[in-house]
Amino acid sequence: MELDEMQTRMLELQEFGESVEKRRKMQYEKDDDDNNENTSESPCESVLSTNETPSKMTQVDDGCDSLREKKKAVVVLMRLPEYKISALRPPTPQQFYSEDESQSSSDSDLQWEPEDDSSDSDLLASNNGQKTVKSSKNDKTRPPTPPTCSNNNNNNESNPIIESSAFGHCSHETTKIRPNLPEEEVKVDMMVLARKKPLRWQRAKIVEIVTKEDGRFKYKVSFEEKGNRLVSGHHIAFDNTPKLEQLYVGARVVVRCQENKFRFRSGILAELPSRKNRLRFLVFIDDHTPVYVGLPLLHLVCRPLTDALDDIPDGPHKFFMKQYIKDWPYPHLTQYRAGQRLNAELNGVQQRCEVQVVDCSIIQVVFQGDQHKERIHRGSIRLEHMARFLELKSGEEHKEDSE
Repeated sequence: MELDEMQTRMLELQEFGESVEKRRKMQYEKDDDDNNENTSESPCESVLSTNETPSKMTQVDDGCDSLREKKKAVVVLMRLPEYKISALRPPTPQQFYSEDESQSSSDSDLQWEPEDDSSDSDLLASNNGQKTVKSSKNDKTRPPTPPTCSNNNNNNESNPIIESSAFGHCSHETTKIRPNLPEEEVKVDMMVLARKKPLRWQRAKIVEIVTKEDGRFKYKVSFEEKGNRLVSGHHIAFDNTPKLEQLYVGARVVVRCQENKFRFRSGILAELPSRKNRLRFLVFIDDHTPVYVGLPLLHLVCRPLTDALDDIPDGPHKFFMKQYIKDWPYPHLTQYRAGQRLNAELNGVQQRCEVQVVDCSIIQVVFQGDQHKERIHRGSIRLEHMARFLELKSGEEHKEDSE
């Protein structure tokens, strides 16, 4: 009896185990079907169907074969909308500047651009053929005129924009008024820089101060090299370095040449240090040559004339400097880029040249004829476009005065 009962219980346990195993297999198959349905009905079907690659592997579980689905993780690349792409792009250089300085320092009150045919004497102030009206210097709403290219579609032949923009934003960067400071004393045995001849100044010692009948002073100097001379107060300069508060645009100065420390030349201070010129002084030498220098190379003339420009010989450079000082701090400048070709005056004749370097307000050009290199101010009357612009502007001003 006991043996039969034990066999009966063993059979019952075996049947129970088989029923449990069947239910377990049925549950597995049901879960697999649910997974397949979810995969086919996914809302991202159009994306996943091209990227998901499910693979089915045959596995043996307790001697039974069952199909199991195994998924692989993949990276899905989706194209972003244009507005998101624009937001992720780094800012352009102009976006780093304020509204006052964007678009070539757009405190601009005048922009001028020649026609495509640079040989034509008729000038256009803008692309539509209408004359640009001078606007308020606080007008920041007018966009700058883009440069236009000549008819041959050669980028090297594009004409420049001529703009008039605020050079500085602080009074110490733009002042052109001589400061009201006490004059430095000039006395005997004092070392100075004295003019020996035009564009040639040398170190000398004051040996005597002569008072003329009209009350003016003359200074007898002895040059270091050799020779004595009687000169006026506006033909001697202090040998020491000036203070920054003594300097202003239009000041009469003497500059020491960088290539020869014993050579000095007279000129007019044209720019004070600012961010736009990398904290340098711009000086126009009396022969119209522009140079950037540091403070140690500058020397102030001891007794300048009331109008320092009266010390410059009559000619095109004097005319240019008068217009430059009048326009300051909104000087007219052409916009050039390296590789651009233009016409510039050399030995009295307009010749073809190419821009090599743009250094703030100065460009270095090489003339095609003899490969002569020279530095020219971007507002110089030697540039064909600027000379024609200034001529047109002068004519309009005379016409307005006559009316």
